[in-house]
Amino acid sequence: MDTNANHARGLDPESRQMVIETVRQLRSRLLTKEKILELDKEEIFPEEIIREMLGPEIGLQLLFIPEQYGGMGGGARDCCAVTREMARICLGIGTAFFAIQLGADPILVGATDEQKEKWLGAIAEGGSLVAYAVTEPGAGSNLAALKTKADPVSGQSGEVIGYKLNGSKQFISNGGYADIITVLAKAPEGPTFFVVEKGMEGLTQHKGEEKHGIRASNTSPLTFDDVFVPKENLLGGVPGKGLKQANRVFGYTRLMVASMALGAGEAALDIVIAYAKERIQFGSPLSEKQGYTHKLVVPHAVRLAAAAAYIEQVALQLDSCDEDLQVEGSIGKLFATEAANRCADDAMQALGGYGYIREFEVEKIKRDIKITCIYEGTSEIQQNIISTFRWKKTRKTKGRFYLDLADRMDNLAGPVGGKVLGLAARCLNHTINLAHENRWTRQQAVMFALADMMTHVEVGASLACKADQDDREDLKAMSRLFAGEVAATVASKGLEILLGMKVGGEQAAAWRSEVGYDDLWQGRYGWIADMDLVADSLFGRC
Repeated sequence: MDTNANHARGLDPESRQMVIETVRQLRSRLLTKEKILELDKEEIFPEEIIREMLGPEIGLQLLFIPEQYGGMGGGARDCCAVTREMARICLGIGTAFFAIQLGADPILVGATDEQKEKWLGAIAEGGSLVAYAVTEPGAGSNLAALKTKADPVSGQSGEVIGYKLNGSKQFISNGGYADIITVLAKAPEGPTFFVVEKGMEGLTQHKGEEKHGIRASNTSPLTFDDVFVPKENLLGGVPGKGLKQANRVFGYTRLMVASMALGAGEAALDIVIAYAKERIQFGSPLSEKQGYTHKLVVPHAVRLAAAAAYIEQVALQLDSCDEDLQVEGSIGKLFATEAANRCADDAMQALGGYGYIREFEVEKIKRDIKITCIYEGTSEIQQNIISTFRWKKTRKTKGRFYLDLADRMDNLAGPVGGKVLGLAARCLNHTINLAHENRWTRQQAVMFALADMMTHVEVGASLACKADQDDREDLKAMSRLFAGEVAATVASKGLEILLGMKVGGEQAAAWRSEVGYDDLWQGRYGWIADMDLVADSLFGRC
């Protein structure tokens, strides 16, 4: 696989940075702190602002639309970077923008050239809000269980002239305002995507839900009561291709959610770092106290740096090949969203009483960020995907998948924790094989533990590779710290699996010896000094 950035799809770095700067300018013009807090408090979907962001002066939606349909032709790296920046301003607004991209994805991957010309052209013109209507009240993320039906309608000569849609959709971002809706419904041939337009008879776009967070976004149910959709609106022209089309974009869309979580987590961390420099406790700033920095700040900065490295790596892969990378998307989403959620929680703790007050924003970020662990597939769904597919990959490659990764880590030249990560990858491989041989893979609790091990190893490898190519000593320290966390996770989760399956005594001792259990914990060697180094960089103490 060629992952050379010079040959990958997407914008050049200068053009990407130009779009990012455009987003940053929204903070001073359309999306000030005061405006964001007002939208959150009053639970207002800022339709006019969103449409202005899509209008001719800004045109953010042009980023993800191919050039032949009037867009900029941005790739995964571009969309992840811009969405991450928007989430730093407001995850609710970021969700509204993401929903437009998500709604356009079935058109991008499954539509005919004529349909792309029509629908992508309309989105590029800037007059259209878009929604992606897949989730249903009873099916959730299980697309195979959808109940919305698409019954063929025949003309006088017996040919199919369209379909009548009946059913309901739940938790649809932009659903109450969308002009164009890509709807997954069950045709006789199987799940199929259709384009439904606002105003079609029988379509009801309901009032928005009252939500815990992302209150500036709109989340509405939709109902379809004999909605007639002409056959020209069947994406791709051939029914029954919907699940395949949906699966083709999961790697991309879940990586986008990971980017949103990353941006929101970084925003919380920025607030905490600025506060710690000014807040004096017992004669010195909080930024000089290890009990504060090493517990509430540095670990989260390290995890967000690891998430960023993994997102960047997978986005480059997506721009360099035609694979869907569904498992990688799941790993990115699981790790980044859970890490950002923990970061936001500790950001409230770090600000003390101020963290609980609206004015300081971190309580809003905490409320907002939780949804990233839920939408586009919950963390538990991601764990199921990761463990199942990586278990099969390990068996198919006779263990080479993680053993090759271990070899790559061993060969890293810099002091980035490569040897520790290599040991962790070998421990993971051994534990997967043990679980397979003993049929522990039938236990979902075991599979979830394996998923956490797999996720940490692969994310850790990405950060180590990035740090190995970078001269920054703080990034190398972050990589060493995260390598230690990976090793601790693999060691503790592996032992949990054995104990949970009632494996003890000599068998457990044999596993500990074979995987280098005690050596894995040596990955934490020197962690305090590395945290001091990272804290010096974060707080400008050097």
